[in-house]
Amino acid sequence: MFGSDVLAPIRESYRGGQAIPWQRVHNLPGFVYFDHSIHVAKGVGCVSCHGRLDQMPLTWQTRSLLMEWCVNCHRHPEQNVRPADEVFSMTWRVSDLPDAGGQAALGQRLVQEYRIRDAGVLTSCSTCHR
Repeated sequence: MFGSDVLAPIRESYRGGQAIPWQRVHNLPGFVYFDHSIHVAKGVGCVSCHGRLDQMPLTWQTRSLLMEWCVNCHRHPEQNVRPADEVFSMTWRVSDLPDAGGQAALGQRLVQEYRIRDAGVLTSCSTCHR
């Protein structure tokens, strides 16, 4: 997935017992609840929110992550879901599945298969705000 050079700081940190100094890239307000695991479990690829991390020598924010951006995805999750085994792929395209019928057809099928809630639930204030 990523080149071996990317993992060097992690291995060095582990060997030396020193924490990696992280620089926050995405800084959501404290009242926003976000859980990566539900997005991964429901087939939202990393690249949908974070961009092509495999092409970034330093990570930067590629999407606004403002409420409007998130709500648009919650209203139309079928536009961003992909097969579960492709969630971590930076290069996957729906065209990789010629029998899928395009993103609209595949997305609709996966929304049902993954039991993704309807837009009314996904856009309820309490889904993301605590």
